[in-house]
Amino acid sequence: MTSALDTLQARLGHRFAQPDLLDRALTHRSFGAGHNERLEFLGDAVLSAAVSGLLYRHFEESDEGDLTRVRAHLVREETLHRLALDLQLPLLLRLSEGEARSGGAQRASILADALEALIGAVYLDGGFAPAQALVEQLFRPLVASTAAQAWTRDPKTELQEWLQARRLPVPGYRIASTSGRQHEQSFVVVCSIPSQSLEARGEGRSRRAAEQEAAQAALATLKDKDRPPPP
Repeated sequence: MTSALDTLQARLGHRFAQPDLLDRALTHRSFGAGHNERLEFLGDAVLSAAVSGLLYRHFEESDEGDLTRVRAHLVREETLHRLALDLQLPLLLRLSEGEARSGGAQRASILADALEALIGAVYLDGGFAPAQALVEQLFRPLVASTAAQAWTRDPKTELQEWLQARRLPVPGYRIASTSGRQHEQSFVVVCSIPSQSLEARGEGRSRRAAEQEAAQAALATLKDKDRPPPP
């Protein structure tokens, strides 16, 4: 186990001055006292701060709304699980016999929590700088492989957020018509916003595409109405 922990620390780019922190980060609550849940709580906050800094520097033209959406996507369980597998954490987790037999070492939630706990442990052991360096090492390839535009709001989401910000009911969508053969259909969808006495149409090769176009048309109309008159 010592050799495996040494390998993990090499992957993390941090050697623990307090090895008990590393042990605790890898200990699931099923194992007993000294589990990693408090470290996970701390690591979650450190992770959010470090990823926020990375995104702030990488996407210089993006606003806070887009950055928030990118961050939420990056720090979700699915991503943390994948990174934990890359670090080979399943081999190092300390679980009860029952949890181990039930496949706990491969469970996404347990591995994601352990990764956050490791980040918290690095923070307690060395401060924010090494914890930030670890987060950036893990997440920089993910950030570099995407574009800010990939995380921007789609028209339906933006329309819903625009209405909710003004405490207005969310829109409804209905199919007005379809045409074409089964595998080459075209959809016409109506986006209805009764509170604004507004209906907008959109057309697309799928219902989703038509809904997005209708939402875009409705949003453009609402923004135009909301624009103050020229002086």
